[in-house]
Amino acid sequence: MDDRPPLGGLRLRRPTDMRYLLWDFDGTLAVRHEGWSGVFVDLLRKAGVASTVTREDILPHLQSGFPWHTPEEPHTHLSSSDLWWQALHPVCRRAFEAVGVSYEQATSLAAEIRDAYLSPSGWRIFEDTVPALSALRDAGWRHIVLSNHVPELGGLLAALGLDRFFDHVLSSGITGYEKPHPEAFRAALALVPLGAKAWMVGDSYRGDVLGAEAAGLPAVLVRSQNAAARYQCTSLYELEPIIGG
Repeated sequence: MDDRPPLGGLRLRRPTDMRYLLWDFDGTLAVRHEGWSGVFVDLLRKAGVASTVTREDILPHLQSGFPWHTPEEPHTHLSSSDLWWQALHPVCRRAFEAVGVSYEQATSLAAEIRDAYLSPSGWRIFEDTVPALSALRDAGWRHIVLSNHVPELGGLLAALGLDRFFDHVLSSGITGYEKPHPEAFRAALALVPLGAKAWMVGDSYRGDVLGAEAAGLPAVLVRSQNAAARYQCTSLYELEPIIGG
């Protein structure tokens, strides 16, 4: 009987031996300084207008209009980065107008949101992100990003030096589906071999945990707390004991 390993000594890994982690991005792996509202305030300061406006003034005007505010509604018609940002432009303009900026100035500032939000200097990678991704990869886990985010998420990951950890990046800005929409998870699971072990990891109970569980995936809630979450931890260092080997 020939029991030699195939392919010159390499043993083929069966799908049931393969392990995948689906990761949220914003709030899970990295965070932008003061979020979306911080982008607006930064641009106001830079332009020298409405200098007394704070994040608290802007926040009430950013509670609707973004695709993830209505995850039940697909936006596959926004089929390019330009179309996605064009759809967001009036939302941003109205937010500027709501804090006292003229229509003309608000229109100009809204056009700058895209570059300002995507600037890598505005983002901070959590201190446990790289060590956790690296250790889990070494332990045999493969990583996929599944995030409600802008179309350029893949480029942002590259700019932050995180792209090397991920086999695939699925941003809702590209797929047209926001978590917890079933199609968002269906797109990610299509990249996972049948029979492979998979978990979702994210900071949103509704989007990450409930969405994953509805798709048949176990999920770990990280960096936030919800008594209803079966699995949760405050640090990515605590993740491996939960998901197992």
